[in-house]
Amino acid sequence: MVHIQAVLSNSIAARAGIRAGDLLISANGHPIRDVLDYRFYLTDTRVRLVLSRNGEEYAVLVNKGEYDDVGLEFETPLMDQKHTCRNRCVFCFIDQLPRGMRKTLYFKDDDDRLSFLHGNYVTLTNLGEEDIQRIIEMHISPVNVSVHTTNPALRVQMMKNKRAGEVLSYLPRLAEAGIALCTQIVLCKGLNDGAELDRSMEELARLFPALRSCAVVPVGLTRHREGLYPLSPFSPEECAAVIEQVNRFGNACLQKHGSRLFYCSDEFYIRAGLPLPSEDYYEDYSQIENGVGMITSLESEFDFELDCLEDHLPVFRAPRTVSVATGVDAAETISRLARRLEARVEGLRITVYPIVNRFFGESVTVAGLITGGDILDHLKDKPLGDELLFPSVMLRADGDLFLDDLSPAELSSRLGVPLRSCKNDGAELIRAFLGV
Repeated sequence: MVHIQAVLSNSIAARAGIRAGDLLISANGHPIRDVLDYRFYLTDTRVRLVLSRNGEEYAVLVNKGEYDDVGLEFETPLMDQKHTCRNRCVFCFIDQLPRGMRKTLYFKDDDDRLSFLHGNYVTLTNLGEEDIQRIIEMHISPVNVSVHTTNPALRVQMMKNKRAGEVLSYLPRLAEAGIALCTQIVLCKGLNDGAELDRSMEELARLFPALRSCAVVPVGLTRHREGLYPLSPFSPEECAAVIEQVNRFGNACLQKHGSRLFYCSDEFYIRAGLPLPSEDYYEDYSQIENGVGMITSLESEFDFELDCLEDHLPVFRAPRTVSVATGVDAAETISRLARRLEARVEGLRITVYPIVNRFFGESVTVAGLITGGDILDHLKDKPLGDELLFPSVMLRADGDLFLDDLSPAELSSRLGVPLRSCKNDGAELIRAFLGV
């Protein structure tokens, strides 16, 4: 049962006599535990709700459209607490955070409901038989799974959870039930690379067509690893070898299944010093949130918007000087795009500043892990022009704070320049460059 925090006025629930503070027990005989039960069983057009008020049960019958909201609000979006991670992965990024950051950054979630609702990746170790049956019954799809390896013993070793190997048996069951699977492998040198990576790709490919895609991403290593499992980064040559290995297998899948299924993240290409693949390579960009094809997508969108440049120029006010703070990985691409736009727009000047990550360590080169403090330290004496742009991934989901709790408003004040956040979108980047 779940606690009802509020009932919207004039809603179906309000007209049925349901009140804030009541407990929702079941819908058409099905227990309600969380948001998934609620959403699934409330799609019926005729619903008998059993509730409790002051310890006394009562029932109401509501008639509604299939997707009508009855007007109940709950304490949390999930209607209960997030499921915390029970693993102690040797590569866990949260274990590599320095002390003194805000408490929420240290929370490790491993919640299948967040996988469905927000695309989070789960390890399956929190799931039991009842959970798997619910996913199949409700056809909760896709499920995003952090696989890392299909070798049961190695998975236990890497995740420090005795269930980590046995829960791999859930994957074929979900696949047979028609549940789409999006997967990822965090690659750790000397553990799940080489022959183990070949094994994982081969065994995951057998799940096709349920397997939609798999991202292979390099382990993220900060400078705060005292007392943790010894891991080292991939060298440029090793990154190139991983790309060749994954692409060789992906090409075979393309021939056999019509999709390459397996992709290396952009970070591997950047570290290897290799050009990123073309847009066709990434098919439907199924792993873009994992950093797979993000730069290629940005360039493609930028090119498309550049063809429509005349639509923006009437409201562009020259001269304009703008600066960009971004991660080391993306700096070269952003600079290249900036030069192309400058060549088309008289009076526009753009300076791109790659921000070296002092907070987590120089080996962390992605924009999403840059702190406000590092931006401040790097740019406090630099000419920044009329506006400073930065990727919105540097901010938490609410858009109000950098990782080190510095706000954009405070950073703007200390740098003496207006700030503007930009999504990973070529059209938005052009508009931000132009100030329109």
